[in-house]
Amino acid sequence: MSLVWMGSYDGGTLMPAEEARVSPFDHGFTVADGVFETMKVVDGQAFALTRHLARLGTSCAGLGLPHPNYAIIREAVDAVLSSSDRVPLARLRITVTGGDGPLGSDRGTAPATVFVAASPISPWPATTTVVTVPWPRNERSALAGVKSTSYAENVHALAHAHGLGASEAIFGNTVGQLCEGTGTNIFVVIDGEVITPTLSSGCLPGITRALICEWSDVREADLPLEVLHTADEIFLASSTRDVHSVTRVDDRTLVSGSITAKVASTFARESTANIDP
Repeated sequence: MSLVWMGSYDGGTLMPAEEARVSPFDHGFTVADGVFETMKVVDGQAFALTRHLARLGTSCAGLGLPHPNYAIIREAVDAVLSSSDRVPLARLRITVTGGDGPLGSDRGTAPATVFVAASPISPWPATTTVVTVPWPRNERSALAGVKSTSYAENVHALAHAHGLGASEAIFGNTVGQLCEGTGTNIFVVIDGEVITPTLSSGCLPGITRALICEWSDVREADLPLEVLHTADEIFLASSTRDVHSVTRVDDRTLVSGSITAKVASTFARESTANIDP
């Protein structure tokens, strides 16, 4: 998939990826002033597009960016997917930035920049491993719950995890509660009950997280980070992982349990039945 869509809320152009260029004055480039959405594409169709667009609007509001033009973005998504070679599984990303601005924190008056791009991905392995990191999420941050392009903290934590042989890094928050991964929400199973951190922990309101909570019996609760040392089962959730069983946390080994398998089966059935739930 080599074609991308670049433009603004007024419209844009489909072009080869190697021809797409962002201005060196774009606020998304200079100060990471932007938001984005990532979703899986199954056989040429974007999953849960309506929910992702709604969260894009929430993130724009949270960052003070103009509200998205959903019609234009849907047209851009259709253009990218229809012009791409159909593959079984792909990742689609929508990025909105503050557009051209001063070389500092102040915004300019230029329209927002919008990119839509897609690329093939391979399925994740059946199980995965994670490590906890010493850098906390700030649950009181102005960006808490916003899917911002300010991802350097995640890049650093994920590189740390990869250096330890894990696929994901798990954050606590400033008060020692379990929060989230760099690109995932996290669930634990305790005495047969599925529990996930509340949004007040500072975690992102994940689309897959929300669907799991709707389709399975899940309780939201504030949990200590140490719960990862005692939980019976642990799994991650994200747009590309779906429900992903964790079999190692730091130095602790776990089993891929039956309750995680049940949640995964339910998610697979419901998501297959409805591409835009």
